[in-house]
Amino acid sequence: MYEASAQNFNPLVAAAGRITIAEVEELLEPGELNPATVHTPGIYVQRVVLASAVDKRIEKRTVTA
Repeated sequence: MYEASAQNFNPLVAAAGRITIAEVEELLEPGELNPATVHTPGIYVQRVVLASAVDKRIEKRTVTA
């Protein structure tokens, strides 16, 4: 699933690429996820990489006024 404006082009780029690598936060068993929420079907994904907590540093940044 893509967040916000990433939904505009990411599914198209994933379908057009020779190799698509999906970086996921969590691996689920088949059938655990509603198919309607999947933005890039598995047929377009050749590799799956499990994301680590270290990769998300920028998402935890806060700004104080």
